[in-house]
Amino acid sequence: MKSSEWHTSAKTRWENNADHWHSKSVEMWTSGSRKAVIPFFSEYTENVKTVADLGCGDGYGSYLLYNKGFVVTGLDFSQNMVDIARKQERETLSFVQGDLRSLPFDDGQFDAVMAINSIEWTENPLHTLKEIGRVLPEDGYICIGLLGPTAHPRENAYARLHGEEVICNTMMPWELEKLADDIGWKKIGEEWIYKKGVNPTVADTLSNELKQALTFTSLFMFQK
Repeated sequence: MKSSEWHTSAKTRWENNADHWHSKSVEMWTSGSRKAVIPFFSEYTENVKTVADLGCGDGYGSYLLYNKGFVVTGLDFSQNMVDIARKQERETLSFVQGDLRSLPFDDGQFDAVMAINSIEWTENPLHTLKEIGRVLPEDGYICIGLLGPTAHPRENAYARLHGEEVICNTMMPWELEKLADDIGWKKIGEEWIYKKGVNPTVADTLSNELKQALTFTSLFMFQK
């Protein structure tokens, strides 16, 4: 698939999915699969002021960061998502439409970045990680939530086995770790959001590799 086709297909998917996503967003962030994200982010970013939420969707995660006292700029590929998100704008909470391939921000503009379930929707994740690094200073923080091996959206990539073109990268958590290491980022934290049905008491006794194999989402905190 040509880069322009991937770009257009991905954007169309999320433009069409905006209302459905918004209908379940609050539940995901407060009691569902994303409830651990903000506490995890906050654990490592005590001295952080400015945050870019990349792939912010309808902006509810950005709003939760704002409530924690951060100055937040949310960015999403979908204009429909951004239109919904802007209903929550405050003096220190704003939203823009943009592309992770070429962020509309200055070098070193933010103290930290949060990107939850967005890196794997880009055609070239390594390029995306480098672009994220560009908008951070040295020692900036990068929180990434990567869809794990048990996540339902992996069905979007199944068609590749039939030789069809798809727009969802099937990245494994260890692959993200290696990409981060390749560009010089240091992993300083990790947390696992398990698929429903996994007993955390049992899973927590396993190695990181086996924990990752059971996850719906793996959360990573890197430092540039």
